[in-house]
Amino acid sequence: MTAVPCPGERALVVGLGKSGLAMARYLARQGVPIRAVDRRPAGRLEDALAQLPGPECGTEVRTSGYDETALDGCALVCASPGVPWDDPLLEAARARGIPVTSEIDLFLRRCPGEILGVTGTNGKTTATAMLGAILGQGDRPVLVGGNIGETVLDRLPEITPEHLVVLELSSFQLESAGDPRCRVGVVLNVTPDHLDRHHTFERYLDAKARLVEALPEAGTAVLNGEDEHCRTLARRTRAQVIWYERHRPLPRLQVPGRHNLLDALAAAGAARAVGVNDDQIQRGLDTFTGVEHRLELVADAAGIRWYNDSKATNPEAGLPALRAFPGEPLVVIAGGYGSGFDLPEWTREVRASTVGAVLIGASAPLLAAELEGHPFRRAATLAEAVDEAARMLPGGGVVVLSPAYKSYDMFNDFEERGRLFKELVRVRAGGAC
Repeated sequence: MTAVPCPGERALVVGLGKSGLAMARYLARQGVPIRAVDRRPAGRLEDALAQLPGPECGTEVRTSGYDETALDGCALVCASPGVPWDDPLLEAARARGIPVTSEIDLFLRRCPGEILGVTGTNGKTTATAMLGAILGQGDRPVLVGGNIGETVLDRLPEITPEHLVVLELSSFQLESAGDPRCRVGVVLNVTPDHLDRHHTFERYLDAKARLVEALPEAGTAVLNGEDEHCRTLARRTRAQVIWYERHRPLPRLQVPGRHNLLDALAAAGAARAVGVNDDQIQRGLDTFTGVEHRLELVADAAGIRWYNDSKATNPEAGLPALRAFPGEPLVVIAGGYGSGFDLPEWTREVRASTVGAVLIGASAPLLAAELEGHPFRRAATLAEAVDEAARMLPGGGVVVLSPAYKSYDMFNDFEERGRLFKELVRVRAGGAC
């Protein structure tokens, strides 16, 4: 498949989120007219529509839904990550012989830099940011992106062969990459997630495995030997395998928790694979103070410390927050969108580590049944949840928003959920931090 259609041929962009807009801009730079479609009505897409290339570039727009006629006259389909890879429109395109691609696929095919990919169910944003901080101590230019920060396709023109490019890669992105060829591939862990999208755990694992399966023989797979599914990936790569939990010396960190230490060891292993020494690794980690929405201290006021852990979008990701405050009165705000999660370990930890929970979102009835006999309250909104959590700690303690579920029932994404939580907390705290 070519990276773009031939001049004059039209491309179809499906979905007008950040990635869809990046693909539209990329194609316009190549002189390719686009047809952009989205299921949302135009009234909910005002900002996105304002960012599209104009009609002078040959741009067509269809909102409020689409059908197979959207494919007519198109030589390429560019799907946003939120569009399932087996969506009927994409399957219809394949049946017509129309290539289907994605932002990350277009980027990987054209990126001239040396790529280090990081994936895993949990911790990949932290490990990616740590790796970027470490590589920034060297002489080569570094770009960090993928499922974190800005869309990478927009930054393609600035990348040179000297660049080290660190990509956080989700299962959605990996399944859509025709050849996810990287120099280094890091897999942190694999636990059931996104089963509404991938349908089975095996398919989800296969998506994660694509990162190490595509590594060249001269590449390096950096794997977690403590994770049973990561161990199986060693048989699915031709690259050299490094078990990162064995990395020594252990780095010093400014952020607490064994989960952060493991992420730092993964970043250190990947950095070593491209020639970074231990002094540079430690200097990079000395600059790392955490990432937004991951056990982020929001405020300390009136005897309560408030933490934003909105990026905990599954029960496994929610465990570190529950274990981070031993001996302190802790209330967790939890619940949201999702199904098929394995809840027993998370439930045991809530019972053992918290004085109570505030339950929100679509999963609240299920969690209420799981936590029967343990103090909990229900809240209809996040604002109400913040108030309820404060009332459960009359003598002070810790409140953490660590939903253990996705955000789509109440918010566009976990960032929106986390930002609202921070706003609510800061108003309550009177700006204290």
